[in-house]
Amino acid sequence: MNQDRLRLDLADLADEVTPVDLRDRALRTSRRLGIQRAVVTSAAALLVLAAATGTALAIRPDGQAPAPAVPSVTSTPPPPQVTPTPTVTPSRTPSAGPSTTTGGGPAGATFGRLFYGPSPTGDDTSTAGHLWSFQPGSQPTRLAKLPRLAAILNAVVSPDGSRVAWVDPDENLWVADVDGGNPRKLTPGGHRQVEQDCWTPVWSPDARRLAISVLLPTAPALTWEKGVVELTTGKYTPISEIQGCHPVWSADGKVLAYADGEGRVAVNRPDGTAEKLIPGLGVPGARSSFDVASISPDGSRLALLLRKPDEPAGDVARELDANAVIDTRTGRQVQLPLGGRPLLQAAFRDDGTLVARVGAGDHNVLVLIGADGRKISESREPATLKGQQILQVVG
Repeated sequence: MNQDRLRLDLADLADEVTPVDLRDRALRTSRRLGIQRAVVTSAAALLVLAAATGTALAIRPDGQAPAPAVPSVTSTPPPPQVTPTPTVTPSRTPSAGPSTTTGGGPAGATFGRLFYGPSPTGDDTSTAGHLWSFQPGSQPTRLAKLPRLAAILNAVVSPDGSRVAWVDPDENLWVADVDGGNPRKLTPGGHRQVEQDCWTPVWSPDARRLAISVLLPTAPALTWEKGVVELTTGKYTPISEIQGCHPVWSADGKVLAYADGEGRVAVNRPDGTAEKLIPGLGVPGARSSFDVASISPDGSRLALLLRKPDEPAGDVARELDANAVIDTRTGRQVQLPLGGRPLLQAAFRDDGTLVARVGAGDHNVLVLIGADGRKISESREPATLKGQQILQVVG
């Protein structure tokens, strides 16, 4: 895609202000078995509802607003602000089954290492949830033990696969090694309470920072503020106001994407200064999305869960299922070589390849797709991972 066209698109932002009623959405019927009651009654959810009642707005800036009063979010001297520039590019478990290679991608391309956590629809009623890692051709490995709700709702594995961050049911932010070692509780900017359901933690591409949302106990109402915390120094930096849920951060560091709470999806700079709604989502009679799962390295494509116009939105909690990949400039769906099998999840890697998880009866299959849209290979996923959801793909 021509980068100048995208800059013009971002400059041509609408100037209206549209209310976003996250409270209404959070009260709608949830399709996520096993966590609905816990999400709706959690302390964080109640605080989100209180804040959303008075302040939840999706702002479409016109490009003429004053510059934000906070610096660009980085741990080193900030570079010049850059508009997002997506471009269109065509325990005891059985071992994995054999892979099938079909060509169409770079020589030697592999799936890398996948990280899993418990699924919202799993049958396990325990209070703990484990992370797992898996590489096709080997057996799954059990990793850190987390609070089960945190593992489902907000746990995120770093892009380098070394650490996991999560928010526990008491709204404390934690970071640890993926095997559970070296756990550390953080209080970003002195704020103890961190959002666990809506604007959940997301890693920066360099795995040195986390974008989060902290609670500001200000009068007359409690308010959530989005910001970034540097893990080495603990420094916390607020970012420009963004209203939305479930952010993902592109590997090139230039694009933040998120659902706005009304069925629309936006792309933005990581400092929050250039929001652009993706066309065709959340408008009357069209598809909507409240859950964004993964973003391509240059921000040109998103894997997400699209809902039909009459399909319930669910609650405000994170859902990592994906049934489509779309172009962020046009909103059009990208065709994937899945052989007619249903897409369950999709995760972009930092080399532009896509790992698609598709259903195949009592097990799932992983399909590796090149940046050119052609199938590279596929591998059978162990049946024991069927009740887990993919959190991250590394390498």
